[in-house]
Amino acid sequence: MNQPFPHPQDFLLRAPAGIRVVVRYRIDGGMTDALGQLVAVGGDSCTVRTRTSDVEIPLDRVVAAKEVPPAPVRRQAARD
Repeated sequence: MNQPFPHPQDFLLRAPAGIRVVVRYRIDGGMTDALGQLVAVGGDSCTVRTRTSDVEIPLDRVVAAKEVPPAPVRRQAARD
């Protein structure tokens, strides 16, 4: 029998710092995602380092979380 998916908070609490994750969480007016490196997880929040900033997310607002593959390498534009 397959293992059931863990609650997203349980996944984050067990995940090692440094892995790349996507975390979906509730905000006023809807939901949003944070994609980046998991920096830290405390008792009531986690921090994800996105491309633009560190985002601290209260665990009670998390609705989904999972590990994702490394970001693809960016290509430089061809020069004439």
